Amino acid sequence: MAKVRQDAWSHEDDLLLAETVLRHVREGSTQLNAFEEVGDELNRTSAACGFRWNAEVRQNYIQAMELAKRQRKEKKRAIQSAQKQHKGHVPEVNRLPVYTHDEEPYTEQSSETISLEGVIHQLQHLLQHNHQTAQSVYELQQVKRDNKHLKDQVYDLEKQMKEKEQQFLTMKEDYEAFVQIMERARKMTVFEDDSQKSSPAFRMDKNGNLEQLVERLN
Repeated sequence: MAKVRQDAWSHEDDLLLAETVLRHVREGSTQLNAFEEVGDELNRTSAACGFRWNAEVRQNYIQAMELAKRQRKEKKRAIQSAQKQHKGHVPEVNRLPVYTHDEEPYTEQSSETISLEGVIHQLQHLLQHNHQTAQSVYELQQVKRDNKHLKDQVYDLEKQMKEKEQQFLTMKEDYEAFVQIMERARKMTVFEDDSQKSSPAFRMDKNGNLEQLVERLN
C-alpha cells in the first residue's frame, strides 16, 4: 500500500526520527536507512522523513549528532585494535588439520581472530556511551521546554505591560480634561465676582434724587 500520510508531525514523531537517525549513525549505518525505518514506522515516505530531518529536526540535535559520529569512530577503532592485537595469535582449537596429497597433515592458521573479552569490553563501552547520549538528548529536550516556558512568560508580561501603559494614558487624558474643566469653572467664578464688584448701587433720597451707595469696608 502506498504511503500517503499528510498530517502534521507531532513531537513524538520528531523524537522517534531523531533517535532512529542517531542510532543508525552510531552503528555505522546511513541516514537513508534511518529515514526508511521511520517511514515504515510512521507510514510516511523516506523522502518525507529526510525532508523533516533536514528542515526542522537536525538543528536541534547538532551536539548529539557529533557525539554519535564520535561513537561510530570509536567503535570502528576498537574493533580494528582488537583485530590487530590478536592477529597471528590463534588458539590450538582454531588450528584446522589439512592433508596434502601425500597424506601428511599440517596445520593452517586463521588470519585474524578477535578476543571475546575484548568484544565484551567494547560493547560495554558503547552501551555506556549510549546511556550518556540518551541523557544528553533528555537534558536538551528539558532545556528547550524550559526555554519555551520562559518565552511564554516574557510574552505575557510584555502584554500586561502594554495594557498598563494604555490604562495610564487613558487616566492621564481624563485627568487633563478634568483639570481643564476645573480651570474654566474657576475663571467663570472670578469673572462673576468681578462683575458684581464693579456694578454700582443707587438709591433715591427724600427729594427724589438718585445717589450712589458706597460699600463700607469692614
